[in-house]
Amino acid sequence: MAAAGETDESRQAVSQTMKEAFDNPLTDEDDEEEEILAQSDHEESTQTVLATTLKVSNSRNPDLQRMAIDSLSSEDQDAHDIFVTIDDPRKHVTKMETYATYKVSTRTTRGDFDHPEYTLRRRYTDFLWLRHKLEETQPTHLVPPLPEKHSMKIYVDRFCKEFLVTRQRALNKFVTRIAEHPTLSFNEYFKIFLTAKELSAHRKMKPSFVSVIGSSVKTNASAYMLKNRSPEYTMMWEYIHTFGDKMGSVDRISQRILKEQTEYREHLSNFGPAFRLLSEYEIDLSDVLNAFAKSIESCAKGMDPVVEGSELYFTPLIKEYILYSDSVKSVLKKRDKFQMEYELAVDEITRKKNEREQVKISDQNYSVGAMLGKDPEEVKEQKGNKIEAHIQKLQKQVEFLNDKTEVANADLKADLDRWHRNKRKDTKEAFIGMADRQISFYENMLSGWEDVMHILREQDLELPAPPQPSFSSPKDSHNSSSESSSWVQIEGAEGGS
Repeated sequence: MAAAGETDESRQAVSQTMKEAFDNPLTDEDDEEEEILAQSDHEESTQTVLATTLKVSNSRNPDLQRMAIDSLSSEDQDAHDIFVTIDDPRKHVTKMETYATYKVSTRTTRGDFDHPEYTLRRRYTDFLWLRHKLEETQPTHLVPPLPEKHSMKIYVDRFCKEFLVTRQRALNKFVTRIAEHPTLSFNEYFKIFLTAKELSAHRKMKPSFVSVIGSSVKTNASAYMLKNRSPEYTMMWEYIHTFGDKMGSVDRISQRILKEQTEYREHLSNFGPAFRLLSEYEIDLSDVLNAFAKSIESCAKGMDPVVEGSELYFTPLIKEYILYSDSVKSVLKKRDKFQMEYELAVDEITRKKNEREQVKISDQNYSVGAMLGKDPEEVKEQKGNKIEAHIQKLQKQVEFLNDKTEVANADLKADLDRWHRNKRKDTKEAFIGMADRQISFYENMLSGWEDVMHILREQDLELPAPPQPSFSSPKDSHNSSSESSSWVQIEGAEGGS
């Protein structure tokens, strides 16, 4: 309760500061301040919404997803009042282009929605538009990443079934993370994305190229212009850079392993039939050869869930968190930008205060005003009053920028905590799934080869005895060789006779 009271007081202070700032225009950034105030008020109204994990699997069957949602308790339903699923990817071919769409199904109990359920189709570019708008309107929050448009190199055809299913799962995770977020889920553009039949009318307003480049340069330069970055955020920078590099190494190695697993499965698939063809000519060994072929074919079939698990679960997860590291870096840069603006404002107010002290001790007898006939003391007083008014405006701006930075810090910490929880959960599920698939594969392989060993033991095969090692002395060896040569001579003589 005490924390909530402090938050309310902080928000009221920000609102009061903003009101005074708009009553007395200070700088050219008034429009930006108005947007920040609206964002702060909206965040305050959504703080009571709890971010709970949606207990719905990424099943391809929408009926199973609906059953999973219906099985949630009433408390979970109240805490999480919007559910979004992405499924049913479809390929569309027109005279102009070929593209894919995905069905977006929404169920909600929120009063600002006209209907409790919505179903529509969206393209990948629509998801890109949504993410851009979320980053634009919620700059202090960590927006989940989207899968790259052409990142899945293992698929030659980006409209094949495997590619579309993998992307559908990634898009489903993207919208699920937004729906679970206590602030992003209430964004107006997210509502438009879920409810509007067409997005073309909402895409007309685009920022100019110059403004986008200018904002990007300012954001990237802020990291180098900061004077007093907190060690906490320096550690965040170092962690996320190291995390991105390590995940990149994991991705490269997992891609090589996936390629080798795919090739191994293909070789096994060709190896089994070779033994069956050989069994047609080797009648005496047909049972053994067919048992070998059956075991190899079973191993090849057992590789299917291993390869598919890597393609659908493990590799996309690694790529998602590589993209997530870029998203975290972007939010950290924006936080640095807010702090840089605050520091520049503090430097400016310090400079103005020094200028005010210089005016107090200055001699205005030779100033322009005095030369025009004004009283030097009056000129000094006017300059002092002007500087004082500017200092008061700067003081309000400093307070506003300080509150803006504190809000960015609080949002970033909350989102990073949520991100770390999701990371631990996702990593645990991925490793458990990989371990289960490997255990099943090797159990299946062991069972198949045990059957082969059983058949071999039952077969009455006259196999030559393996050669036994000789432990005779050199003298015995010499005698043995002499006897052998004698037998050779005798056999040669008999053969001649």
